[in-house]
Amino acid sequence: MNLENLDINDSWTLFLDRDGVINQRIKGGYVTSPNEFEFLPGVEKAMNILSDIFSRIIVVTNQQGIGKGLMTEDQLADIHQKMIDHLKSAGGRIDAIYYCPALEEDRSPNRKPLPGMAFKAKEDFPGIEFSKALMVGDTESDIEFGHRAGMFTVLCSKQTIEVDKMYHRPLYVSDDLLSFALLLKKSI
Repeated sequence: MNLENLDINDSWTLFLDRDGVINQRIKGGYVTSPNEFEFLPGVEKAMNILSDIFSRIIVVTNQQGIGKGLMTEDQLADIHQKMIDHLKSAGGRIDAIYYCPALEEDRSPNRKPLPGMAFKAKEDFPGIEFSKALMVGDTESDIEFGHRAGMFTVLCSKQTIEVDKMYHRPLYVSDDLLSFALLLKKSI
């Protein structure tokens, strides 16, 4: 099966990772304030396209910078509000954001690759069917998260990742969110 064979319509849900998919990842650090949040090229246009395709767009993001004491939940809320407002003004939308502030060693069921955030989203949006959902992320952890929840997955990264060596392989690999959105628009 490949992306073009899926019957994607407005009953589907799109799950997106944040850092590395929507915004520039800070290598070795964390986005801790709105002025450090920088959209990746083409994301505004991609989100506009994706907003026309999917009934729900949900961001799922690990934010252990909170657990490390590098930022507060209020600072994270400010970052997310900036992201939501900017995308809305560009014609896109995000319907909900779920984040896990736990440290990796805490083994929280809500920290990707575990699927807790997906199940929280389903509680809030009972219409979500994981068999009609796509998870787009830039790491192997994101792809594993999608697989554990029963979603189709897309690896979205310009980094060299050896997909053949991944335990859970993505359905599709794209350089960036805009390339993925344009392909999806063309195929439906």
